[in-house]
Amino acid sequence: MKNSRLGIVSYFAVLVLCRAGDVYCQGKQVDSARPNILFIAVDDLNDWTGTLEGHPQVQTPNLDRFAQEAVNFSNNYCAAPACNPSRTAVMTGLHTYTSGMYHNYQDWREVIPDAETMGEYFRKHGYWSGGAGKIFHYDQVAPDCWDAYWPSQEKNMPEQYYPKPGATVNMPVFERMYMDFDWSPIPLADEETSDFKSVKWVSEQLQKEHDKPFFLACGIYRPHVPWYVPQKYFDMYPLETVQLPKLLENDLDDLGARARQLAGIYHKHVVAAGQWQKAVQGYLASISFADAMVGRLLDALENSDHASNTIVVIWSDHGWMLGEKQHWRKFALWEDVARAVLMMKVPKGATGLPEGAQSGVRSERVTSLVDIYPTLAELCGFPVKKELDGHSLIPLLKDSKAVWDYPAITTFQYSEFSIRTEDWRYIRYKDDSEELYDHRVDPDEWTNLAGDSKYQPVIEKMSEYIPANPAPGPVRR
Repeated sequence: MKNSRLGIVSYFAVLVLCRAGDVYCQGKQVDSARPNILFIAVDDLNDWTGTLEGHPQVQTPNLDRFAQEAVNFSNNYCAAPACNPSRTAVMTGLHTYTSGMYHNYQDWREVIPDAETMGEYFRKHGYWSGGAGKIFHYDQVAPDCWDAYWPSQEKNMPEQYYPKPGATVNMPVFERMYMDFDWSPIPLADEETSDFKSVKWVSEQLQKEHDKPFFLACGIYRPHVPWYVPQKYFDMYPLETVQLPKLLENDLDDLGARARQLAGIYHKHVVAAGQWQKAVQGYLASISFADAMVGRLLDALENSDHASNTIVVIWSDHGWMLGEKQHWRKFALWEDVARAVLMMKVPKGATGLPEGAQSGVRSERVTSLVDIYPTLAELCGFPVKKELDGHSLIPLLKDSKAVWDYPAITTFQYSEFSIRTEDWRYIRYKDDSEELYDHRVDPDEWTNLAGDSKYQPVIEKMSEYIPANPAPGPVRR
């Protein structure tokens, strides 16, 4: 009888150990307690979504329905307003001022060769990692990050719709500058685009059985320029009805020379060519196309066996401007560029949040894309690496109004910083010119208060958040 009892005790002891994860039972790794992760990146998406209300006409039903199931971090900001440094910060958890990754032309693997990517981290802890589309910047796909990666064309269109390499050599500078900066419907079905093919590959992985938990990433290229998407998405926004962004005509008058330089000349050319309304139409159409791709991914997960045990993260690498402050594209430090989409859905049972996250709530606390890495590590029950620059968002996933005292820092190139708190944005440029905006009364950042002495205490306080010894910028070869 005694041996029988010991046998029963031993059986249940082994069973408990097997359920704990990261152990092997009968030759097979058992890790069912760990949640899966579906990681969706949307390129160059600003706040023009239904839930963020950045444009009154935008149609994003799939992002909107996801927001009803997730925590929507409505004041979330990028580490840098460019694809490469922003995505590198997300995937390594290292902010630009720590890594020295400031520019699109840098190769992050050369700058920070010892950084452990998010996929590599999860692989080390027993996950299968797969991806498709644009997660890192174009061809900078990190081999150690993935068990499998589906290749896709960078520009999300068949080859005949994009200029051949070297085709710009004999073009005038003006034409070269605008080669990517284009918009037009294309005579293709969704199924013929590379974004669709990336989504299809990821969806197929969701339908499979996995003997490990998975970290599965899908990078959707639109609404990155050129805004070439099927005709039906342009039809959603009849040109004559398209509303332009709000613009203050003298918005640059209270800014320094460096800020006016960043604003550039795009707006003057777009308006002179009569293309402003068409460009806004192209951006809206591309957003709705991207939204449709997101919807396919969400449907694939919902119709899989993994829906109840999968964390879903939807994020964009930075925002975009379409004439506000007479600026186009990214590459600036204002609100419409620095603000980025971030939503998280955490089901019940996640190791670091067993009760699951709130759903259908909006957190107005200021967060950063570099917070994603430590958050996912903690949600999956793994130790959060001390060298990461972000903060776990679990307190805000539990309570969207929880106390949160971290500002968001955004860098542009080297030595130019934006500091964002819930009430203020402070910008300091390399020529020491400054901008200060009170977001309680000036959400469009139309009135620069930096020249008013009564706001000097605010500037001094915000300046304390600027990194004292940022990593040096690269010497361009």
